[in-house]
Amino acid sequence: MKSSIPQVALLPLATYAQDSLDNVVNQLLSVTCGGGSFAGSQVLIKPNLICARNGGLACSEPVLLESVARWFLDQGAKVKLGDSPAFGSARSVLEAIGALAGLSNLGVEIVEFNQTEKIALPDGKELRVATAPRECDILVNVPRVKAHAQARVTMAVKNMFGCVAGLRKAWWHMAYGGKNGSFAELILQLLPAFPHSLSLLDGIKAMHVSGPIHGEPFSVGVLGCSANAIALDTAFLDILGINPADCPLWATAAGKGYAGVSLDHIEWTFLQSDTLNVEGFIVPEKLMPIRFHPLRFIKSSIRRIAQPILQR
Repeated sequence: MKSSIPQVALLPLATYAQDSLDNVVNQLLSVTCGGGSFAGSQVLIKPNLICARNGGLACSEPVLLESVARWFLDQGAKVKLGDSPAFGSARSVLEAIGALAGLSNLGVEIVEFNQTEKIALPDGKELRVATAPRECDILVNVPRVKAHAQARVTMAVKNMFGCVAGLRKAWWHMAYGGKNGSFAELILQLLPAFPHSLSLLDGIKAMHVSGPIHGEPFSVGVLGCSANAIALDTAFLDILGINPADCPLWATAAGKGYAGVSLDHIEWTFLQSDTLNVEGFIVPEKLMPIRFHPLRFIKSSIRRIAQPILQR
């Protein structure tokens, strides 16, 4: 991750109209994937399916997920889609946001991140992550730009945290959220565990003011793609006019010398970030603690366990 110059592809796109969306998705994926053959490849799309509440803005856009799936299917790939929502299943959240029918019609298999495996992080810590994102040939991360009450703004890097399945995400908040920089550093250490990943970041319609669930819509009008999630986030921080040093994930990446934190060391495809600047994107001024209160952790755990039972 620290050895090569990251490439970032950015294109303006004002709406989710299918023809325009498919055209831009084709351009971005074609240059990022290098034009190779995907016949028989196993592709897993990893959206942001945080929960069904305010899902039309809190989750990945259904038409974008369909467009990405259609592109890889047209290249001969076998496409699955999976995630581990905070509450409920991937299938139930997809149904709530109106994405399940379209994906099913395309023949996309929905995967629940129930099976896990233990991995070792670079600092020696061990944790269990979902098996599906590690078994696929290509992991396609499809987040939405969102303001965030704990991280100020979340984009490509933070969405990879969804590969930590179920209650383990809440446990990470408990175990490492109270230590300065530890939580952000652990998320960054996850990235090498998924070496064949790329991120397609949705800034067409973002969430600002608050987040990650109860924010307000904001039209950035940009779609971006990169095999380096950090570089893609850096580009969008510039587009949004946010000081990167105010964002814990970026600040930790910069302190550790990760590739992608410098705009000057990004290879731009199509447009540079400074040609797409927007004004008015609002992020939280004061951040909430990352560490969950123990009672909140217990309540969240009970709710997560009980919800699938109540849905039967």
